[in-house]
Amino acid sequence: MPTIKKKKSVIKRARQNERARARNVLQRSRLKTAVKKVRTAENQEAAKQELIKTSALLDRLAAKKIIHKNKAANLKSRLAASVRKK
Repeated sequence: MPTIKKKKSVIKRARQNERARARNVLQRSRLKTAVKKVRTAENQEAAKQELIKTSALLDRLAAKKIIHKNKAANLKSRLAASVRKK
């Protein structure tokens, strides 16, 4: 933990931020894995199934403000285009 003041509320807030950051890093990692699964799917049918799951994940992360809503929309659009090309 970084050097901070010894006030109880400051210490608690630092602890909460640390936990939230760890959660957010985990969620972003899950997102990257999901996107990779869509892009590396063998056939179009498998890619469509993964796209549905990934789209739902993108919407959830955008709603929780872990990623920006425009980034979610852009990713969904690009992934859908790549699935159509397969």
